[in-house]
Amino acid sequence: MSDAARERRPELPIELDGTAFLFNTLRLQVKILRTASGMSQKDLGKALSFSEDLVSSIERGVRPTQPDFLNRADDALKAGGLLKAAIDDVEKALAQARKRHPDWFRDYADAEAQALALHVYSVQAVPGLLQTKEYARANFMHWRPLLSEQTMEKRVADRMARQVILEKWPAPTFTFLMEEALLRRPTGGVAVHKEQLRKLLDAGQKRNIEIQVMPINCPDHPSLDSSFTLLTPKGRRQVAYIEAQGYPKLITDQDEVRIFSERYGIMRSRALRTDESLSLIETLLGAP
Repeated sequence: MSDAARERRPELPIELDGTAFLFNTLRLQVKILRTASGMSQKDLGKALSFSEDLVSSIERGVRPTQPDFLNRADDALKAGGLLKAAIDDVEKALAQARKRHPDWFRDYADAEAQALALHVYSVQAVPGLLQTKEYARANFMHWRPLLSEQTMEKRVADRMARQVILEKWPAPTFTFLMEEALLRRPTGGVAVHKEQLRKLLDAGQKRNIEIQVMPINCPDHPSLDSSFTLLTPKGRRQVAYIEAQGYPKLITDQDEVRIFSERYGIMRSRALRTDESLSLIETLLGAP
């Protein structure tokens, strides 16, 4: 990848769908209103019950503004309805952006965006919702057959855009169960690997996110197969999603879903506790 490509921020789905002007205007309005009110990004984040990092990401255009953010920010910044007036257009733009996913992924992407609870078991790599940008890029960099630079950056941007679900309110429930081996694999090199471990530690501090590690020395593993996800969409029953070697499947049959749910429950009972899991990640982060 050229230096110019590395420095260029990947386009977000909203930008590639022609709605960039809307989100660019909103991020500038938020920044101007915040500055005029004498608030720092940390102050605004605290007032909205969001992280300082989220406010910074929105103002820099790394993340699109969400309806809930605009609703709260309008009140906190005394915008008089200026930000709230854009909520309908933002909802339409975000819905349009979700349609950019490939046909095979679209059903899952829609379900994920509306999920009340999400439970992810990962075997080979850190779950996409918890990946850093460089870790995601490293995964796509070595994909076979090779991806073009444009395709690779598009996929990285799409993956980062999906992570806005972690900032939703009311907050969905997330549990992530990862095999220890994937945490020991230095994907992207030492620096990228350590940055990824730090992101996992940060995520593990959130009240609605639980991270567990399945230790390598576990003698009784109930699911020596591929990764899978269990999710509960709003107003619908729990479904399961699996993908192996590019062949995805969204499972809605409740008898099949129950099998995955049972496996997940048994694995969680045999995995390290959340505090033990974070301690292991801290140990790996400190390793040379």
